[in-house]
Amino acid sequence: MPISEAIFGTLPNGAAVKSYTLENAAGASLTVTPYGCRILRLRMPDRNGILGDVVLGHETLPEYFGADFHGACIGRYANRIGGAKMRIDGVICVLDQNDGRNSLHGGRGGFHQTVFEVRAVGEGEDPSVTFGYLSPDCEESYPGALSVEVRYTLTRDNALVLEYRGETDRKTVFNPTNHAFFNLSGDCSKPILDTVLSIRAAQVTEVRDDLIPTGKLLPLAGTALDFRAPKPIGQDIGDSDPLMVKCGGYDHNFCLEGEGFREVASAWDPESGRAMTVLTDQPGLQLFTMNSVVEGSKNRDGSPMQPHRAFCLETQFYPDSPNRPEFPFRYVEPDKPFESRTEYRFSVK
Repeated sequence: MPISEAIFGTLPNGAAVKSYTLENAAGASLTVTPYGCRILRLRMPDRNGILGDVVLGHETLPEYFGADFHGACIGRYANRIGGAKMRIDGVICVLDQNDGRNSLHGGRGGFHQTVFEVRAVGEGEDPSVTFGYLSPDCEESYPGALSVEVRYTLTRDNALVLEYRGETDRKTVFNPTNHAFFNLSGDCSKPILDTVLSIRAAQVTEVRDDLIPTGKLLPLAGTALDFRAPKPIGQDIGDSDPLMVKCGGYDHNFCLEGEGFREVASAWDPESGRAMTVLTDQPGLQLFTMNSVVEGSKNRDGSPMQPHRAFCLETQFYPDSPNRPEFPFRYVEPDKPFESRTEYRFSVK
């Protein structure tokens, strides 16, 4: 299928930023932009064949400026690094403190604020766009020049495929994810509390009040965090667990079962019938239930964004892994490039 281009907006320096819309034969479509290597729209059919946008976002480019992560590729390191410091081969790297004393999502100048280049466009039954970016040595204080590629593919059977690759000239960290905010109802005004979720994980990382892991893994059996059996997101969201009270909902890293590329989670909206299955080769999955919003943030239709109108399922390494040798993690090195794949497969039931 052909890929259409449009001007999405202009940067403060006057440079134009495009958007690219991929469509398959079934009518599903994906719109992406090089700004933040970001997903703007993802339209999927409900059980009646009616298309709806299943990711939240904004109407204009300037609304994505600053610390807005909607649909963005997060990097160099998704999630948090404690104390905004890490040690690589004995050398301490001091990062941006943009989350209290900690570093979050690559710092204030992370990939969500970067304009990627378009390296390839693939038309056909499984259309794709490949974005690339060369992150220079010491950008946001991360060591090594890191060449990044992210390919988005919309398959003929309504799957969104995300493929990441990173190559470096010096040992460094790379922990990319996508920060799409999903609402399977296709209506940004509807809460996601009735969405039925399951996650194949028996443990989460215990964290301090600032969401930095202690190194301990907590069992989920008998707790509000146990999603091994499908249940509505809202069933236990008001639990008295101290972290859930502090966050206003879920903001937890789940330690996924199994290894290699496998199914790790699923979600289903009973009203629309839309279902989503998540597959990845990563060890962790961050569940975030959009517990708060930036004041003044608006949806594409101009309505105010509200809490619990979306959920994120971010595949990644555990938070603060560079400072936790006991966590599953791998560095990127000149002879050891990073490669990872995540799929969000959509269907109806």
